[in-house]
Formats: sequence, C-alpha cells, structure tokens
Amino acid sequence: MTARDEPFERVEYPVPVIVNGEALVEVAGCGVCHTDLSFWHYGVPTRHELPLVLGHEISGTVLEGPSELKGKAVVIPAVLPCGECDLCRKGQSNICQSQKMPGNDFHGGFASHVVVPARFLTPVPDKALTGHTLPELSVIADAVSTPYQVILKSGLEAGDFAVVIGVGGIGIYAAQIAQIFGAKVLTLDIAQEKLDQLEQIGITNAINTSGLGIKEIKKKVKGVCRELGAPSHSWKIYEMSGTKAGQELAYALLGIAGTLSIVGFTLDKLEVRLSNLMAFDANVVGTWGCKPELYQDVINLVAEGKLKIKPFTETFPLSRINDIFQQTLEHKLLKRSVLIPNFE
Repeated sequence: MTARDEPFERVEYPVPVIVNGEALVEVAGCGVCHTDLSFWHYGVPTRHELPLVLGHEISGTVLEGPSELKGKAVVIPAVLPCGECDLCRKGQSNICQSQKMPGNDFHGGFASHVVVPARFLTPVPDKALTGHTLPELSVIADAVSTPYQVILKSGLEAGDFAVVIGVGGIGIYAAQIAQIFGAKVLTLDIAQEKLDQLEQIGITNAINTSGLGIKEIKKKVKGVCRELGAPSHSWKIYEMSGTKAGQELAYALLGIAGTLSIVGFTLDKLEVRLSNLMAFDANVVGTWGCKPELYQDVINLVAEGKLKIKPFTETFPLSRINDIFQQTLEHKLLKRSVLIPNFE
C-alpha cells in the first residue's frame, strides 16, 4: 500500500529473520475488517509509516519461534500487549499503551508470512478445525473476540434482554455470544438479508429499522421485550454498526439500569443528554479489541460447536484484494471476507 485509496500492489519482501521473543507465521487467512477500510479509504492514519501491509485478523502456522509453538496452528490476537505495564497487570492488556497491532504498527496479514511477538499467540486445537478451516478461524482475531470481551464487560447474564444494533461482520457474533450466555436476543439492522441469516442459528427476534423513526423503533423494541418475558429494565444494548444513526438509536434505547456498549466506530459526533445516565443509573461501556487471555475461551466455544463461524465467512484468494476491498466498501458482501495467500 503506497497511498490512500490507491490499488494494492504485490510487493516481494525477504522473509525476515526473527529475533528472540518473535515467531514467523505462515499466513493461512486474513479477514477484511472495517478498520482496514478506515486506513485505506477513510484517512485514518496507521502508526507505522507507509508503505505498510495491512491486515490484523490472522490465522496461520508457526514456522519458527518458541519450540512449544513450532508447527502449531494459531490465531494471532489483533492487539498484542507488552504484558508488563500497569494496565496489563490490572487485567486491561487490550488497551496496553505499548501494544502492537499487525497492519498498523508492523506489516500485517495480507501476505504469505508475518513476524509477530510470540508471547500471546493462541494455539488452535484440532477439535476447532473439525467444522472450520484454519483460514475461516482468522476472524476470531477481531470480529469474534471483540464482541466476546464487551459482552463480558457489560455483565450480561442469562435472562437479560440483549439488543444488538447492526449485525454485520462483528454484530453477527455479538448476537451469537449473547445467545450462548442465555440472553433473550433482539437484533436490529436496516438490511433484511443480514437479519435473515441469523435464523440458521436460531436467532429469530429481529426488527428491520429501515425507514423507521427512533420513537417507532423504541415502541417495537419494548413490544418484543414484553413478548419474550424479559425485564423492562437493565437492558444490555450493543452498538455494532459504527454509524451515527446506530449510536443515536442505541443511546435512545438506554433506560433504567441499562448498559450501552459501544463497539462500532465512526468519526461522526452525536449530541446526547448525558443526564440520562444519572437519571437512569445507566452505564456506557467502551471496548478496544480483546485481551489475549480471552482468546482460548472463544476458540473453545468454536471447538465445542456452540459458536458458528463458517456460515458467516467467505474465502477469496489474496490476489482479489482490490476487488474485495471495493465490494466491502460498497456493502456488496454479506459475509466476512477472508483472503487466502496465493503466490504461485
């Protein structure tokens, strides 16, 4: 990548020699995330100067590195903390100020190989590969692990009413995880095809919000809450769309003892009445990625067959990166795209 919004070009780099504490990983697959689009199209700066290989949702096989990892299939956490600072020691390693992110701080996964810190690589058990390919599991690095962490942070419990706004590449996993936790799940989106695909995993409570005003949506959401027999208070709301409209709706739905979790990102600003937080004794939660300590829990859910990834991913050869990025930008792809290296 040499300039914003310009086509990606194939560039050959020598395979790096790793130093102590690093691992050389042969990339199996790398997911296409909205963050990549932010770097490529929306002008969000990378921390490493250009040119830079993007891609932070990576799975692969360790070729060189610590002996206990050599030859193993792994998922590379999208956020790689130092493991030593105050935030890391306090259990907030995901927001470590010395963290490194593939495709942001160093060359990422839209490549044949990547060199990464080895400390937090997460091995993939064979059981997790019985229903999924290793490339498909690359999305665990961000699209699956990020909603997992925020659902934990929100304190979601069985029987809670969970409202997921936006069921695209991340929201679809937030809905699944909330269901796994035993919540009564309602999904909201403006695209009916995204809502429909959740039916295959038993999530059928949905509202197509296209063309509806906030008051009308709130009325419908309250109606579903009553139908499900969920509490009228303490709602858990997860904003996954990363749009101004989605965030405005999410805040409007926040009520007594509710918790709003912000996961989707937008540069747009909102005007809200913060006094609602006081009046409702409510909470707003932010999240950044997922701390590596939680990755094994996510992979175990996949291995146990509780969390489904295959139905919501689609693989393409890396040579199609320009086409896939453009289609993703234009919202033409329903599933999460994973690019597989093809450098023959």
